[in-house]
Amino acid sequence: MSTSSSGKPHEIVERALALSSADGCVVIAEERSTANLRWAGNALTTNGVTRGRTLTVIATVDGKEGTASGVVSRSAVTAEELEPLVRAAEAAARGAGPAEDARPLVEAGAVSEDFTDAPAETTSAVFADFAPALGESFARARAGGRELYGFANHEFTSTYLGTSTGVRLRHDQPNGTLELNAKSPDRSRSAWAGRATRDFKDVDPAALDAELARRLGWAERRIELPAGRYETLLPPTAVADLLIYQLWSSSARDAAEGRTVFSKPGGGTRVGDTLAELPLSLRSDPNEPGLESAPFVIAHSSGDDASVFDNGLPLHATDWIRDGKLDRLITTRHSAELTGLPTAPPVDNLILDGGGERSLEEMVAGTSRGLLLTCLWYIREVDPATLLLTGLTRDGVYLVEDGEVVGEVNNFRFNESPVGLLSRASEAGRTEKTLPREWGDYFTRAAMPALRVPDFNMSSVSQGV
Repeated sequence: MSTSSSGKPHEIVERALALSSADGCVVIAEERSTANLRWAGNALTTNGVTRGRTLTVIATVDGKEGTASGVVSRSAVTAEELEPLVRAAEAAARGAGPAEDARPLVEAGAVSEDFTDAPAETTSAVFADFAPALGESFARARAGGRELYGFANHEFTSTYLGTSTGVRLRHDQPNGTLELNAKSPDRSRSAWAGRATRDFKDVDPAALDAELARRLGWAERRIELPAGRYETLLPPTAVADLLIYQLWSSSARDAAEGRTVFSKPGGGTRVGDTLAELPLSLRSDPNEPGLESAPFVIAHSSGDDASVFDNGLPLHATDWIRDGKLDRLITTRHSAELTGLPTAPPVDNLILDGGGERSLEEMVAGTSRGLLLTCLWYIREVDPATLLLTGLTRDGVYLVEDGEVVGEVNNFRFNESPVGLLSRASEAGRTEKTLPREWGDYFTRAAMPALRVPDFNMSSVSQGV
């Protein structure tokens, strides 16, 4: 649906609110534009720009037994389809039982000054400097006997949130990702690098290509190792993937009900318990420089860690772990009341500070014997009570001896809990922005240090590349 045929986003929000006959109404309009480049074998293959709009209407209906909610989301809604959409949400609310998480809708506070402005848009111009630099990298790779594959994606999402209580908030979220694979011509060696960016101005294809060329060089010597526990250096991308899953698993309600690794034996939660001997702090902050995210709740559905009734609730800097101790678990207003914990909705970024200053390269130089990972993938949960995860290494596992990388080893399946890893980590490096490899389609705003784990569990050998 184009804005020209169906009105400006803020007008759509206002029109839907005016059409509502429910006791309460929340409308979320999201305008999204995307630009992308793809390449293979040292040559661009495709590029394009897309645009779209999604509209979510949340109706609340008060009844004798409590308040019910109904949610309907649709894309490409025309002006003629707007009223039927509102009525569908109202019908869903009237057909539902009382919502357990029902709370009064957030009262009007600060109104975004740009609420009536046109949505932000990305175009292919975002790659104006990046694309020529990528072309130069193709030439260097070709001359160096390697092939580059990958894609660059940039997205702008403008979210307009309006409620029947007067909330009028708007947030523009840029989101860029770059994934680059280098392969030997016979495909026997592969290396990966990824970056997250807001505008592609801080991405250097030449530096990434040089990093991948070095890793392909390491892989010229192949060493077979058995499964076992190894001192392992986890790069920031791997740390991010593990800790994002930990964040997703940190619902206070689930913990209070005895279902997670954050449940206290005998009842309650482990808030206040020491999780790491290192002075690690895991935090989120909507105003974190370079990782800025929405400063208010945007909830399209309700669950253990989100409530549609909390839409528009301000978000603040939150410490999940502070100096090694569990400080917060995710709560809505409802689950905060159930658990007696402070209200702490999730924020769309994650930062781990460990106090270290050494780069990953410096940590390698300080390693007598151990493994250096590139990234993790196919991560799945095995046991929620311990948050035991399994997954595979990918695109390069390297053996370090006496501070030098001496070759590439086979891939492994691992079995580890991120909570257990934090408790056993013996060193944290310098925190830097990183792109999670596994969860990059859902969560990109992360900053992590590399971690040294003295006994990472490589449970079996994997034949993956």
